[in-house]
Amino acid sequence: MQTLILCGGMGTRLREETEYRPKPMVEIGGRPILWHIMKSYAVHGYTEFVVCLGYKGERIKEYFLNYEAMNNDFTVELGRSHRLSFHDRHGEDGWRVTLVDTGIHTMTGARVKRAAGYITGDRFMLTYGDGVSDVNINELVSYHERCGTIGVVTGVRPSSRFGELLSEGDRVVQFSEKPQTHTGLINGGFFVFSRTFLDYLSDDPACVLEREPLERLAADGQLSVFPHTGFWQCMDTYRDYQHLNQLWDSGGAQWRRW
Repeated sequence: MQTLILCGGMGTRLREETEYRPKPMVEIGGRPILWHIMKSYAVHGYTEFVVCLGYKGERIKEYFLNYEAMNNDFTVELGRSHRLSFHDRHGEDGWRVTLVDTGIHTMTGARVKRAAGYITGDRFMLTYGDGVSDVNINELVSYHERCGTIGVVTGVRPSSRFGELLSEGDRVVQFSEKPQTHTGLINGGFFVFSRTFLDYLSDDPACVLEREPLERLAADGQLSVFPHTGFWQCMDTYRDYQHLNQLWDSGGAQWRRW
C-alpha cells in the first residue's frame, strides 16, 4: 500500500526555517522531518511513498536524487570509465519514492487528486509532511479494514489549533476545521482511504482536503476515527521545531521506533 505525503505548503509560520527550503526538509537531529515520517511508515513495512510537491519542491527532489551519495560511503574511479561504487550504510534500501509536482499554490485536496495517477491499489494512506507520531500504522490499517468506511483519520488530543472531530463510537459525525474551541479529538493526520475517496476530491487548486471533501465524507457516515493516545506533534512553529529537536537530542523522541 502506498503512502501519500503532503509536502507542498509554504510553511509561513516557520519562516525562520522555510525561507530557503520547504518545511518537510526542516531537520530534526540532522535529518529532514520528512525522513522521520517515512521511517515511521517503513518500520511497519510500508516503503512505497508518493510525495506531493509544491513550494520549493526542487529541494526535495535534490535530496532523493543525491540520497545514495550523501548517505553512503562510496568509491569513485576517475577517468573515462568513471565507475562509482556505493558501500551500503543506510537503512532505507528498497524504498520506492515517487515525487509529484502538484503546483505551488495548490490546496491539499487538489494535491491528492493530482497525484492520484500514481496510486496503484484499492487503498492508500495519507499524511502531512510536518508531523511525527508513534501511532501504530499496522493497527491503523487493520482498523480501516474492520470499520468498513471509506476513510479513517487518526484522532489526537493535544492542546492546539487544528481540525476537530466529533464522533459517535468509531464514526466521525462532523469534521470541523480549526474551530474556536476544542472539546474532543483533533485531526492528527495519518489517514487511510479506500480509492473511492478520490471521487470526493477535485483537481481545482482551491480544493482543500480538510474542508468540503472530509466534511462531506463525515456527513455521509463514511469517515471513522482511530483514537491515538500516544505521542503526536507537528512542526508548525519555530517553538515546535525547537521542542522536537530537544526531544531528539535528549533521547526522548517517542516517535522513533526504528
